[in-house]
Amino acid sequence: MANTTSGTTTFDKTFSIDEIIEESFERIGLNSVAGYQMKSARRSLNILFQEWGNRGIHYWEIGELDLDLIQGQAEYKFFRSTADGTSAISNPNGIYGISDVLEAQLRNNRTATTQSDSPMTKVDRSTYAAFSNKLSQGTPNQYWVQRFIDHVSINIYPTPDSTNASKDMHFYYINRIQDVGDYTNATDLPFRFVPCMTSGLSFYLAQKYQPQLVQQMKLYYEDELARALAEDGSASSTFITPKAYYPGT
Repeated sequence: MANTTSGTTTFDKTFSIDEIIEESFERIGLNSVAGYQMKSARRSLNILFQEWGNRGIHYWEIGELDLDLIQGQAEYKFFRSTADGTSAISNPNGIYGISDVLEAQLRNNRTATTQSDSPMTKVDRSTYAAFSNKLSQGTPNQYWVQRFIDHVSINIYPTPDSTNASKDMHFYYINRIQDVGDYTNATDLPFRFVPCMTSGLSFYLAQKYQPQLVQQMKLYYEDELARALAEDGSASSTFITPKAYYPGT
């Protein structure tokens, strides 16, 4: 008679922060850690997640938003958390933690079957600075993203006129990985990144407690992270069509 399986696939959500820390310490030969070592490891895990922000796009952190446009308003601010400052034009739609905007469209009739999108072009600072009147009204077709310490600011051009104020800016954005928080929390990442997260924390902890293992732990970490990044995303079909050439007679 065959043995039964667990029937569950939730290990990444039941693998709490304190267990991640214990596993990482055990990999560098330290057991029964507590007190300051736990606090130090949690801080290192937060730093590790922030370092991943320099490793390219993490597809599980991509979201999409329909931003309600306001006539004549050029700038829309998104703060990183509710604890940061607020203003009359802060955090539209209650979204926090945006890191960058990938692509955007001007969307008409958002909830209707007649919905239609027009592409908007992302421009750099120099291009936006060259616009003579940044408050001129019309149909928005370009946007510039400023990335500050505490918020991200989206500047659109032209600003919506009375006809376009009823439309939305639909865009895909990159969100920050959530902080570690309490020791009983789960992490804000998919199961594919559990191995490299654990080996990465071991690498960070080795720098503090087992310097002779730093290079070894770094090799494990970079190897597992490379595999996770290669697996991340959603594959699409690729078609290659040879060019037909018929020489003249």
